[in-house]
Amino acid sequence: MPIATPEVYNEMLDRAKAGKFAYPAINVTSSQTLNAALRGFAEAESDGIVQISTGGAEFLGGQYSKDMVTGAVALAEYAHVLAEKYPVNIALHTDHCPKDKLDGYVRPLIAISEERVKAGRNPLFQSHMWDGSAETLADNLSIAQELLERARAAKIILEVEITPTGGEEDGVSHEINDELYTTVDDAIRTAEALGLGEKGRYLLAASFGNVHGVYKPGNVVLRPELLKELSEGVAAKFGKAAPFDFVFHGGSGSTEQEIQTALENGVVKMNLDTDTQYAFTRPVAGHMFQNYDGVLKVDGEVGNKKAYDPRTWGKLAEAGMAARVVEATQHLRSAGNKIK
Repeated sequence: MPIATPEVYNEMLDRAKAGKFAYPAINVTSSQTLNAALRGFAEAESDGIVQISTGGAEFLGGQYSKDMVTGAVALAEYAHVLAEKYPVNIALHTDHCPKDKLDGYVRPLIAISEERVKAGRNPLFQSHMWDGSAETLADNLSIAQELLERARAAKIILEVEITPTGGEEDGVSHEINDELYTTVDDAIRTAEALGLGEKGRYLLAASFGNVHGVYKPGNVVLRPELLKELSEGVAAKFGKAAPFDFVFHGGSGSTEQEIQTALENGVVKMNLDTDTQYAFTRPVAGHMFQNYDGVLKVDGEVGNKKAYDPRTWGKLAEAGMAARVVEATQHLRSAGNKIK
């Protein structure tokens, strides 16, 4: 199947919300990790989301120029070709983009999709994230309004983060404290500014104690039941049941119970990066340790070409990451739920 059209992406999200499941959103930084994500979704018979962060896009752009837009466009175009060989629907998304990178990342990418749509084609990406969590809520929502209007015209869905997620990702960091919880008032102000679909569809990354990166159990207090409070508070004011499509950030390391509670309360997308990074790298490390005298020219020897050939350890990395994607689809209940 090709990359999801705007209509198919909307159907994916509608089905997830109605069925109380969510799509893993897998961060990729190379053609190898893209292949691993696509393989995992295909093996699980799950549609899914592949996303590129600002740091990932810079890496994809090459260390000579480090151009984020070039990197994101190159992988997106590659994905459009590659995805046709996989029997699942894949949406392309850009992850966290703070204010100081909007002009060098999201706005140019939206412009590319605007031109594609004007020419009768589909957008390059199906959704983009605006991370205004470091700004005041008023400034955050003001920028979101501008981006949502442009995204709607380009048949793109916008993701907004209205309050901080703890930890650090691509240079954006927040302390782990009591401010990591969105309030009903925050959610109401969001609905007042962005509407509830009539101004364009958006995904809402609300905070319920989420933290990016690696953390041990007990260091973070997740309250996914808070999402129900936000929904009910907004529903009571605006008269629309289940008003938001929620996103679960900082999903790596979460317990199955926390994930299930989040799904019951409206999460349709969960970001996964830290765990898949490890799943990709761990088999490579194992191969290098086990075959050190083959991948290195030890004591004047010539090594073993079959051991250091990137395809040898690259296949192991792909398989490891693909297996973690399959596991994520099972936790999120999207496995076996692809659109027929």
